[in-house]
Amino acid sequence: MEAGDGKEETPLSSALSRFQLSEDYGFLLPNPLVGDGRATLPQLIASHRLRSRVHQMPQLSTRHLRGREELYLAHLVLSFITMGYLWQEGEEGTVKVTAGSPARGELAPSGSPPILSHADFVLANWRRKDPSGNLDPIISLPGGESLRGFILVTFLVEKAAVPGIKAIPQAIHAIRQLDEETLHQALQGLATAIGAMAALRQYYVDPAVFYAVIRIFLSGWKDNPAMPDGLVYEGVSEEPMAFSGGSAAQSTVLHAFDELLGIRHSQESTAFLHRMRDYMPPPHRAFIEEIGRAPSLKQHVLCSGDARLRAAFNRCITALADFRSCHIAIVTKYIAVAKAKAGRAEVGGWAGRPPAALEAKGTGGSHIFSFLKSVRDTTRDGLISA
Repeated sequence: MEAGDGKEETPLSSALSRFQLSEDYGFLLPNPLVGDGRATLPQLIASHRLRSRVHQMPQLSTRHLRGREELYLAHLVLSFITMGYLWQEGEEGTVKVTAGSPARGELAPSGSPPILSHADFVLANWRRKDPSGNLDPIISLPGGESLRGFILVTFLVEKAAVPGIKAIPQAIHAIRQLDEETLHQALQGLATAIGAMAALRQYYVDPAVFYAVIRIFLSGWKDNPAMPDGLVYEGVSEEPMAFSGGSAAQSTVLHAFDELLGIRHSQESTAFLHRMRDYMPPPHRAFIEEIGRAPSLKQHVLCSGDARLRAAFNRCITALADFRSCHIAIVTKYIAVAKAKAGRAEVGGWAGRPPAALEAKGTGGSHIFSFLKSVRDTTRDGLISA
């Protein structure tokens, strides 16, 4: 991750910009475009009119889209429409074939699959609603204030990760230069960032609404018993296609931290995490791959014999394991406990019933508790003993 030509950019900004990362926003899109009509989607779903409205849409084309922001906005809007279209009638009312227009319009140009991903749900789905800096999602689904809170807290987690993201190229450069002081500072910054991420909580999300209303709209059609054969995208393929739903596992942040720290997960967890990389923007996926090609941080710390470096490295590992323990606690509250109390929930006119097909799974298709505990435990295994 060396600097490019270095004319005006710093080595850090050059290293980040190669992968469409921002020094201020990390993996978040710095200035997302805002489209019209975003407020009508939840109402169309609640009134069961979205499918008929989609059938009236003209065939869409991406030919005239220019620049990353326009592509992100197109994929954002169309992926939200797709989820509303598919799940408008709940699990029992799914369709076998989608309308061709939105599906065809959101394929390839952004480099992301034709389904709602973390990049759509969070990275490109925010706007400043007033000069004081208050935020709102650009587009939403049924879930009301709970969904708004879920999106924005996840945004804040991504924002809190930024100092840790910037620490990655700094650490790699320091290893190459044998600059132990800079490396120590980078590791301190990484541990602090992970701690800041863990401190954020889903205070504004009602567990009953999340479980009974929100989850189904994030669900995909891969490893989902409600749609075991996947989905036929009319006008795109005659064969069913299967895609995972939006998941925190699609966030590049923890993948990048794992790669830098040399965390090695189980074969099953690794296979799932690598599949989730297919749902990341390609430049972000390339960032992880670049970290994997860099000199090993863990090996460098081991060979250095520097007790201060070892302690800083272990603080990063402990912070990451603690973050994953916090995630397990959140999932327990919003899935396991909510399941025990499950009933119907109604928000904004949309009455939701808990999705039976997802009782033991995450929206990305993983067996969620065994997966989360496994990656937490293998993170702890990364500690360097004295």
